[in-house]
This record gives sequence, C-alpha cells and structure tokens, in this order.
Amino acid sequence: MNGILLILVAMACFAGLDTTTKYVTASVPLIMALWVRYAFQAVSTTLLVLPTRGLSVFKTAHPKFQLLRGLLILTSSLLAFISLRYLPVGEFTAIVMITPLAITLLALTSLGEKVSPLRWLLVAGGFAGSLIIMRPGGDAFTWASVLPLGLVACNAAFQVLTSKMARTEDPVTMHLYTGWVGTLAVSFALPFVWTSAISWQLWTLLMLMGVFATVGHFLMILAYQGAPAASLTPYLYAQIGFAMIGGWLVFSHVPDGWSTIGMVMIAICGAGGAWLTVHEGRASRQIAIQPVEA
Repeated sequence: MNGILLILVAMACFAGLDTTTKYVTASVPLIMALWVRYAFQAVSTTLLVLPTRGLSVFKTAHPKFQLLRGLLILTSSLLAFISLRYLPVGEFTAIVMITPLAITLLALTSLGEKVSPLRWLLVAGGFAGSLIIMRPGGDAFTWASVLPLGLVACNAAFQVLTSKMARTEDPVTMHLYTGWVGTLAVSFALPFVWTSAISWQLWTLLMLMGVFATVGHFLMILAYQGAPAASLTPYLYAQIGFAMIGGWLVFSHVPDGWSTIGMVMIAICGAGGAWLTVHEGRASRQIAIQPVEA
C-alpha cells in the first residue's frame, strides 16, 4: 500500500511539472527553463548523497552508456517542453503514456518471447487511442501533435537502456549522471538565451519545476523499492487524471469527447498490459517503467 501511495504522489508531481512547464515556457526561453529544471535536480541530488556516499557515488563501469542515457532523457525532455507549448497537458500526457506499452512489447520481443494475441491487441488499442487524440487530417491536428510520438521513441530507448544498466549500475549513480549530463549539455546553449528580465514569480515557478522533478523521481525510487514494478504500473496512468485536473485549474481546458475516449483507451490498454504481465507470470522480468515527464 505504501508503494501505491508513493507512486500516486509521484504521478501528481510529474503532472504538476508538466502543467508548470506549459505555463512558464510561454514567457521564459525554453532552453533556460530546461537548464533550470536539470540543474536543480543535479545540484539537489548531489548535495543529498555526497555527504554519505562521497565521490565514489560517481564511479561507473559504463561512462558511455551513462552519457547516452542522459542525452536520451534530455531529448525526451526537450520534446516534452516543445510539445507542451502547443498541446493541452492532459492530451499530451495521454499520448506519451503509450510508452509503457511500447516498452513492454520491445522488452518481450528483444527477449525472444512469444507475444500473445491479447497483448498485441492491447498495444494496438493504445496506439489507436493516441491517434484518436491527435486525429490526423482533422482541424485539431498540427505538426506539434506528432512530437509526443518522438518523445515516446526516445523514452522507450532510454528505459530499455536503463533496464540493462540497472543490472550492474547503482540507481543513485544513474540518477546523478542523468541530472548532470542534462545540465552540462544544455549549458552550451544557455549563454545565447539567458535573460534575467523575468519576474520573481516566474523564478519561483522555475524552481518549482525542479522541485516537482526531483521529488517525483525520489518518490518513484522509494515506491519501486517497496513494491514490484508490475503491481505499480497500472497506477502510472493516474498521471493522465492529474494532468487533466492541472489543465483545467490553470488553463481552463477540458478535453473534448474524442480526446476523452482516446485517453480512456490508452489508460485501459496500459493498465491491461500490466495486469497481463502479472497474469502470465512474468512480473520478475517487468521493466521498472518510469512515467514520462518534462
């Protein structure tokens, strides 16, 4: 029960991060907001673990994979920031939540296991739900509508790599490298976009983005330490509900009927995929899927 509560609070943090990101990036340069988000995570995590772990916490057997992993999640965050400028928070969250379906399928095929017809049906249903939300060819469809699919691809690669590295690498070390790779990579572009001509309210919201990201990831680590990934995966889809609430409270946006149908399809198919994993007895091989956040 504690793991479920922790994962639900983490989902609320990530929905809060996405909602705040959409609001802030309307007034603050995107790269600057991205840098603050990663710098806050990197510095706060380092200050938290360095006194007890020392510099040995940065020791890794796979520095190239750490770099690749950091760049993959940074690319995902960049696509998320751009997407949130143009898409409602709820619809954006629903589309990117097909990531667990894509990762589950990728993990099964890479292991050479047989994929059941029901699992294929759930994956197809999730992707169909995303198409209903995007509605290619409709009036609501824009070039920005396809960006979350690029995010799904990057995040799927990130999490498959994470699952392989987690067998030998310290999760805290991986989390540190994620923050610092993102911070240092964005720092190269920072001088070209930096501006101090923003209000203290926006600075506060920028810091809040970092708090949401850092606390969300920390709570996820605690949740997965206390409960199997397969039992927690269905609750990841609560992020869609939290995102809809955030979009309504901050932007007065309510998804239309078709978007709501697409969201429900994605949530049902994703949760069904998690249930099927448990039912088929593969919980021990389930990837500890992380939700997508900005």
